[in-house]
Amino acid sequence: MNAQAEPTHRIVVGIDGSRASVAALDWAARQADLTGSTLDVVTTWEWPTSYGWALPFPSDYNPASDLRSMLNEVLVKVQGDYPGVVIREIVFEGHPAPALVQASRDADLLVVGSRGHGEFVGMLLGSVSEHCVTNAHCPVLVLRDGG
Repeated sequence: MNAQAEPTHRIVVGIDGSRASVAALDWAARQADLTGSTLDVVTTWEWPTSYGWALPFPSDYNPASDLRSMLNEVLVKVQGDYPGVVIREIVFEGHPAPALVQASRDADLLVVGSRGHGEFVGMLLGSVSEHCVTNAHCPVLVLRDGG
């Protein structure tokens, strides 16, 4: 007789340190706690680019390290609030939209925050949110920052 393993549920959330993404992280962690899902916290970084003049960077500039510091800071509260949730940190180098779509493979849900920029523009999805909604491999929840 072949014993089957219980299905693993997985929620993916994108975080960039913004208020909207921290709200999305909290929502996703609560949902993971309620459903017994693993929570994959995805964040990305890119080297800044410019056209023309080269941008001067301090010798200790390290966007990956800065990102890890931000991620550790926001995860402390979530881990305290939801100690039963298994949280995996996933850091990609590159643009967030394709990274989140890639991370959505075999996920049950992708959660992203959306930052509005005014009354009219705020009604529209941001470019990362829109890319995720139209390309993800699972359902997507876009959480608007109501603050």
